[in-house]
Amino acid sequence: MIKVLVVEDEEKITRFIELELIHEGYKVIKVNNGREGLEIAEKGEVDLVLLDVMLPELNGLEVLRRLRKTSDIPVIMLTARDAVMDKVSGLDAGADDYITKPFAIEELLARIRTALKKRIVTVKKDEDVIKCGLLSLDKMKHKVMYDNNEIELTNREFTLLQILMENKNIVLTRDVLIEKACGYDYIGETNVIDVYIRFLRTKIDDVFNTKIITTVRGVGYVIKDE
Repeated sequence: MIKVLVVEDEEKITRFIELELIHEGYKVIKVNNGREGLEIAEKGEVDLVLLDVMLPELNGLEVLRRLRKTSDIPVIMLTARDAVMDKVSGLDAGADDYITKPFAIEELLARIRTALKKRIVTVKKDEDVIKCGLLSLDKMKHKVMYDNNEIELTNREFTLLQILMENKNIVLTRDVLIEKACGYDYIGETNVIDVYIRFLRTKIDDVFNTKIITTVRGVGYVIKDE
């Protein structure tokens, strides 16, 4: 389940956001001051931060500046201010997006989805071999090994596994996986990802009595770095 940290000191707004996010299937963590929000965000246990600018103890821009020294987690700034310079300051400090209160919840949800998609990152080019426990994937040799045993995969199975391993601990939706593994213009069965996940489990999980890919019900799939 995707975790969203809401750092907002206006209780009514926080409760409104919390209820809507829970309804959409997100897990919500909420705090009402900047210092505590920074501490939680720095632990790396949340997937996105909704960050108010005007906060007690530590304002939102300072929280963002400090957070960006150690983390690239998506951050959407929330504020009642509508001045251009405030938006510029937030974006320059590393915010992924900026929304002005009052806002329509549909717009906020859309911005959250977009920010989460942007977090789908590609590992550095020099990381040719990706490892997750006993499983390793060599991008240059197009080879997958589990505990020194080679696993034969089709091109699409390999691509899907690579995407999941490159984004360890990040829950990827089926739509994102289709875009990355099949292409943006893919037209075909909507359950194609489920089918290939089943193929991968047959070739890895069933053979080696392990559980590599975890299903997050109603969201998508994730490979956890355990």
